[in-house]
Amino acid sequence: MNKVFSILFFVLIISIGLFQYIRNSEPSINYERFNLVSPGVLRTPDERFEDLKDYPFAPNYLTIGDTRIHYIDEGPKDGQIVYLLHGEPTWSYLFRKMIPTLVNEGFRVIAPDMVGFGKSDKYISTDDYSHQMHVEKMTQLIVELDLKNITAHFHDWGGPVGFRVLAEEPNRFDRVIATNTSLPATGRGFLNDLRGYIIWPIFKFTIWLQGPATWEEFIGGDGFTNWIRYSTYTDNIDVGGIMQILGSVTYEESLAYEAPYPNASYKAGAQIFPYLIPSELRKNEMAFRNVLEKWNKPFLIANSDNDPVTGNNPGIVEGLKRIPSAQEIVIKGPGHFIQEEAGPEYAQLIIDFINGNPQGFEVERKDINLSRKTEGARSASQRFEYQAYSERYG
Repeated sequence: MNKVFSILFFVLIISIGLFQYIRNSEPSINYERFNLVSPGVLRTPDERFEDLKDYPFAPNYLTIGDTRIHYIDEGPKDGQIVYLLHGEPTWSYLFRKMIPTLVNEGFRVIAPDMVGFGKSDKYISTDDYSHQMHVEKMTQLIVELDLKNITAHFHDWGGPVGFRVLAEEPNRFDRVIATNTSLPATGRGFLNDLRGYIIWPIFKFTIWLQGPATWEEFIGGDGFTNWIRYSTYTDNIDVGGIMQILGSVTYEESLAYEAPYPNASYKAGAQIFPYLIPSELRKNEMAFRNVLEKWNKPFLIANSDNDPVTGNNPGIVEGLKRIPSAQEIVIKGPGHFIQEEAGPEYAQLIIDFINGNPQGFEVERKDINLSRKTEGARSASQRFEYQAYSERYG
């Protein structure tokens, strides 16, 4: 019996290693055509961001290690800080409808682009991306800018990254509002601790075993599993298409979400993000035990009722309720990207939260025609990817 177990374990390890090799193998690319600023690091040309719809914000940059990080810094320098952290597959463009409302109320808004997104630099290889890397970069940004008394809004992958940043620098944060996100962790207890060691390799093996998901399977099936299978294996993740379907954005806005990516070589960060969700469960658990379970400052869970992520996974919300001060409200109408469907209303919710009186609200749900948007999104991505870039940069 022990021999059989040993053989099966050996086969599992070899399979995972083979999967990693295949997944990370990249085609030969002539990087002289691209804006390679250092070995393995790309920088999106500034021309890609010209005349973006409703995005007039001046760029700010901070070099952290081998990458240059972009962030928005709007409003009075002595204003109370509202920190907005995006997720997958978005960038600070997501918050363009919220920022004017916050600035008009006297707040200073900081909205960074994580490495691999927006105007920030991008690693070419998916191997250079990790949960820990994002945590370290975003923590250093907050420290070097010396941000204090922060009201933080975490969305999507902004949660797993942002909560870990908070755990590193808890005294810099005054309150947190989390929307359609969580921090996946093992939970307490011996068996849960054991799960923390085995879930990640089992997860990788499962994704390898199931193989790729097509675009059609992604938009029409089990959102979580097919999303990971699609993004992990695709040669060119359709960021604009995703935002048209899940964010109900217009064709023009979908081009803005594709703007950071002149070609698929720039998309490694967006491609690998979903795959990394369960990669650091034990570190996340330590963040809960050491900081978050002791957090007694205001904490608000504000999910939208049509979010396919939190709506189909109630355990996501329950996990955040480990935070003692957690309150919960529901926003009726929007889907996952509430900032697109109800940006000004959501900004007002943040203001009300700061003032101690957060209230849920309701907006009309935008109609989504999957067949129309699929066709439009894919043509948008392809046109931006192959035509616009080729015409500009050869």
